[in-house]
Amino acid sequence: MPRKSPLVIGHRGAPGYRPEHSRSSYELALAMGVDAVEPDVVATKDGVLIVRHENEISGTTDVAEHPEFADRKTTKRVDGQALTGWFSEDFTWDELSTLRSRERLPEVRLSSASFNDSQAILRLTDVLDIVRDGSIEHGREIGVVLEVKHATYFASIGLDLAPLIERDLRAAGWADGELPLIIECFESTILGELKARGIAAAYIYLIEASGRPFDLLVARGRQALTYKATVTPQGLDGLVGQVDGISVNKRMLLTPGNSIVADAHARGLTVFTWTCRPENAFLSAEFRGAGGKSAYGDYEAEWDVIKRSGVDGVFVDHPDLGVSFFRG
Repeated sequence: MPRKSPLVIGHRGAPGYRPEHSRSSYELALAMGVDAVEPDVVATKDGVLIVRHENEISGTTDVAEHPEFADRKTTKRVDGQALTGWFSEDFTWDELSTLRSRERLPEVRLSSASFNDSQAILRLTDVLDIVRDGSIEHGREIGVVLEVKHATYFASIGLDLAPLIERDLRAAGWADGELPLIIECFESTILGELKARGIAAAYIYLIEASGRPFDLLVARGRQALTYKATVTPQGLDGLVGQVDGISVNKRMLLTPGNSIVADAHARGLTVFTWTCRPENAFLSAEFRGAGGKSAYGDYEAEWDVIKRSGVDGVFVDHPDLGVSFFRG
């Protein structure tokens, strides 16, 4: 059933104002009225799930300034891309707990960067507890949208994420449907694995504007369905019964004449979109204004196109702006 107004989901907390995935980022999002928050999970060497946007952690922590970890810097191929830096899977949780969070986009979000080096990295269980406690504090039910990162890659190095996710969700009381849980990933294989484990959640397939999902690329090569083909009517037919919905790159909804939301709704699938941000750096060209990358453009005009598409949920970096606009 399409929603009257979309769910407003704090994307990694409130990263427009605080370093993403930090405690203050999540707490601020809850205070600003979000319906849910979105932690991304990656694994440590000893199987602890931490919340980071990527397993390469130099962009969001102070790891490069820890001389004791200098020898961990390396180059790896993750989902087919060569990356150089420090990787979560090369550290134990005890080691990572000594690091501090940093703003990932300091050139765009200078005020958020002023909170650098003041907060520790969080585990998934920490975020689940923050949201549970926040729901009680704020007197409303707040959900978690758990994004699984690089599942095929982690499985290839002996860190299968499905049992780790199940372990943490069950331990924190989030696996049985008592609290609102959504699980999403750009790879559908892990979604199927978690569903088979009996985790009570809505399962959402993340869709990029281009390319192919890495799990299917590994399994089928160039025969793998592209993301674009996945959101055609025929592609959506194939998702019915497999997932509960899709979450598409906002560029796909801003393309004139697209019928993604209507086509998905006709098949009983929900549609989310990511990520609604007000800064010029992230707006489509026609909505950018003066003042450089960090200045706010005509974000309300862009968001209006998204709102009028009939979408069921939006990911936002500035929860106060998202709540004000999408619930208005």
